[in-house]
Amino acid sequence: MHIGKIQIEPAVVLAPMAGVTDKPFRQLCKRLGAGLAVSEMTTADPRLWQTAKSLRRSDHSGEPDPISVQIAGHDPQMLADAARYNVDHGAQIVDINMGCPAKKVCNVYSGSALLQDEALVARIVDAVVKAVDVPVTLKIRTGWNRDNRNGVRIARIAEDAGIAALAVHGRTRADLYKGEAEYETIAAIRDAISIPLMANGDIDSPHKAARVLQATGADAVMIGRAAQGRPWILREIAHFLATGEILAEPAPHEVRDILVGHLEDLYAFYGELPGLRIARKHLGWYAKDRPENAAFRSVVNGTDCAATQLRLTRDYFDRLAELQPLAA
Repeated sequence: MHIGKIQIEPAVVLAPMAGVTDKPFRQLCKRLGAGLAVSEMTTADPRLWQTAKSLRRSDHSGEPDPISVQIAGHDPQMLADAARYNVDHGAQIVDINMGCPAKKVCNVYSGSALLQDEALVARIVDAVVKAVDVPVTLKIRTGWNRDNRNGVRIARIAEDAGIAALAVHGRTRADLYKGEAEYETIAAIRDAISIPLMANGDIDSPHKAARVLQATGADAVMIGRAAQGRPWILREIAHFLATGEILAEPAPHEVRDILVGHLEDLYAFYGELPGLRIARKHLGWYAKDRPENAAFRSVVNGTDCAATQLRLTRDYFDRLAELQPLAA
């Protein structure tokens, strides 16, 4: 798949997730098989560009190409200015957020709230595409609610304005993340447009990725929540799509090295104490739905010392590696 002149290989994309897809996580996911990793959403409001949070989000030093930055807002000129600002700070692809269903985002008429106003969508995508020389992509949902699945019309508006690629989550804004994603609307969008299309929503295994690609005709899969606590799913999907073979689950020592490297990157990027606190959610996601890891989760979350958090993580997985032959 190409976005403009940029090749996305493999065609497995990490979805933008607020509070998750920061630079350390994007770098990790790119190492583990993502052909593209989209940043967490950045504000289009220039009054906030110099805050510590925004400056971190515009830091792409050392990040492997391609660099895709998502912008969020509702004012066409403000979004155009934000696109230029982020390109000046390293963005090679600009992504417009019209998919976030969060109440605090939709209440300020951003994210998926924009799907209610197709005329405004047209003005936004036109302004942003004209503002920058890099490819512009768009992330949407299938519509505002189940009675207003206007994803096909939005997709046509986007293509007519020069959007280079489209990502579609198979739920409406009203669905939030409840129930199961549907892919019929994504397939209808595929039939309606010729630009590259990324299918998103509930893709949590290599076999599911293959089924969604077949059902939708999409050019790529976009992985969101399934990568939380299991970033190696990206390479598992990429390998299966390329070969039809299932990769073995990573051994405890490999999981240890992945997590330790991620923790060290978080400490370096945010500072020791903020990085340690952010690390807790990633370690919690790893332990989620794994009852045997409840003790690990409680221990690593109970320290305010980065060195201790690292040591406990190493010790836990070293012990797992020792026990694995016995378990087998």
